[in-house]
Amino acid sequence: MRRRILLSTGAAVAAAAGLAGYHTRTGDSTPVVPDAPAGVERLERRWSKARGREVDFYTAVPAGHGAGRGLPVCLILHGGSKTPADFAKLGLGRFLTDAVRRGAPPFVLAGADGGRLFWRPSAGDDPQRLVHDEIPFWCRARAFDTTRMAAWGWSMGGYGALLLAEAFPSFLRAVAAFSPAVRPDDDVTRNASLLRGTPVGLWCGDDDGYSDDVRHLAGRLPEPMAAGSFGPGRHNFGYWSRCVPDAFDFLGGALRPG
Repeated sequence: MRRRILLSTGAAVAAAAGLAGYHTRTGDSTPVVPDAPAGVERLERRWSKARGREVDFYTAVPAGHGAGRGLPVCLILHGGSKTPADFAKLGLGRFLTDAVRRGAPPFVLAGADGGRLFWRPSAGDDPQRLVHDEIPFWCRARAFDTTRMAAWGWSMGGYGALLLAEAFPSFLRAVAAFSPAVRPDDDVTRNASLLRGTPVGLWCGDDDGYSDDVRHLAGRLPEPMAAGSFGPGRHNFGYWSRCVPDAFDFLGGALRPG
């Protein structure tokens, strides 16, 4: 039986406010993008019944792999400051090609706009169902292999990726979370035992406001971290871009056939 984990509205509002305030203080920085070509990147509008609105839907296939037929999928859950319309500018397609050229098994990226709800349902708007039900359906229409799926997110999206894995055990082969916006008393941390059997990678900068809480979460995981690191860095894409190659190697390995 599938289980869904929800956060109270009050706690969600407080968390979102805290995240917005922290992001304002630290700002953002330009990512360091590898010198590799993007493959086929697409951004289109799709009607989401789960969210009750049209959303941007992004996909990326590594260069040299055509339209991505038969490739597994890494779901992208964005943070509070970026949406799928920004993914190409962030160089996600180039990071993907670079990972494959360095030896990672090929996979595709797929993500849609989940708003700022921390990837939980609220008042008829359900971004978690968007990720669990609709994005895989859209990916199957492109002949991607949705029997092999993982999730990657940063900040609010890192929280959402972990929450997704807890809510739907065995749905994902692995989760990579950059600076997830977790707290010791939130649903993700309290229910960390539900991540048993799902390899988890956590990355967070030492100068990130969530650093202590992410380390606390790492200590509560039912199994040791499968990937990740803690080191110099802040809550921005300058730091996260340096983590992408390691994360994509981890995700590619988790999505290999078998």
